[in-house]
Amino acid sequence: MATTSSAAPVSLTERLRLQGLPIAVVLAATLLAWYALTVYLNAPGAIERVLEPQGAWTWKDLLAATMTVQRPVLPAPHQVALDLYSSLVDWPVTSPRNLLFHVAVTGQSTLVGFVMGTLLGLVLSVCIVHSRTLDKALLPWIVASQSIPVLAIAPIVLVILGTMGFSGVAPKAVIAMYLCFFPVTVAMVQGLRSPQVIETEMMHTYAATRWQALWMLRLPAALPFLFPALRVGIAAGLVGAMVAELPTGAQAGLGARLLTGSYYGQTVQIWSALVMSAFVGLALTASMAALEALVLGKRRQL
Repeated sequence: MATTSSAAPVSLTERLRLQGLPIAVVLAATLLAWYALTVYLNAPGAIERVLEPQGAWTWKDLLAATMTVQRPVLPAPHQVALDLYSSLVDWPVTSPRNLLFHVAVTGQSTLVGFVMGTLLGLVLSVCIVHSRTLDKALLPWIVASQSIPVLAIAPIVLVILGTMGFSGVAPKAVIAMYLCFFPVTVAMVQGLRSPQVIETEMMHTYAATRWQALWMLRLPAALPFLFPALRVGIAAGLVGAMVAELPTGAQAGLGARLLTGSYYGQTVQIWSALVMSAFVGLALTASMAALEALVLGKRRQL
């Protein structure tokens, strides 16, 4: 008599070990390399400004000086962490000295641009799939548009929109949209074309219109292609929103925080803003991953 065996469920501890150990190893290696580079880059300034005026010094004095030097070439990880913590705790959320204030400003432009870019990408992909003329006319220009550096196009777009009376969130959202729509368009074109011939012929057999085939066949088949593109798009939108804050001399936003830090040589402030932007990017992509699990999970249950 044949017996069937099922794999034993993986415990939470085992799952954390399998998934968390590689991440912990990479993080530890990154921190060690960061500290080593901090010592190497900050040593000349520490010797000149801190140690030589004090007289004789040892390698321990040099190591300590590189970790605490004012305006370092490369701040140590603990300096960035302390500045980040101080920004979040020592100032109210409504203060420009609090990074959450800048996160809210940049996040608003990012989300608006992401929605605009996603809608534009969906519309373009539907047009490209259903029209051979638009396929040949639009797709090469869509690909070519991404060869233009966003740093070059951002000032032009901001000036044009400012002349037309648009200010605030709208110009920055347009730059974010510019980086968001491309991955959505390309992924959705591939996804909308993914149904097999037998599936499309079955829709013809049932006399389904083009829009019914789109809604009932092509869009469901394209969902696994859409969500990875959304993760890429929302991260690119964050970059676009930050870049759009640079040429305008904005007073708020993570890009403005980076610009202010560079003006005054506050490298610790620059790095804390970079780390915060990385956290925001991770949170945004994680939200898209959660949405993907929710939508595709419900689709599998149907």
